[in-house]
Amino acid sequence: MHSHLKAMMAITALASGLLLVGCGQQGTGTGTTVGEKMDRAADKVADTTSNATSKVAMAADDTAITAKVKAALISEPGLKSTDINVDTKEATVTLSGTVASTDLRDRAKQIASSTSGVKNVVDNLVVKST
Repeated sequence: MHSHLKAMMAITALASGLLLVGCGQQGTGTGTTVGEKMDRAADKVADTTSNATSKVAMAADDTAITAKVKAALISEPGLKSTDINVDTKEATVTLSGTVASTDLRDRAKQIASSTSGVKNVVDNLVVKST
């Protein structure tokens, strides 16, 4: 998440620099004033910052979902959390790894699906052959 914050700060700095460059320009005779250009630049900065903030928030939500699913899997008898990997992107949880039976695979999918914030579950679990 720290890298997302750095990215957001870099985008904001870049956009602010562009805004300052626009302050030094004269009108080009097309009827667009420097003030109008500044307004458009400020709107672009706001949009870029908003988009970056949304991405950081989504990444934080995905991290929280992953933690909740892992915690639920750990507390389930028969499921070894070390055998199941949990990845989350845009509220879609992907389960991968191995389980001892089809019943345990179904239980892992059920646990992930019922976790708050999960929109979809991708099952890449493999049942160990005995």
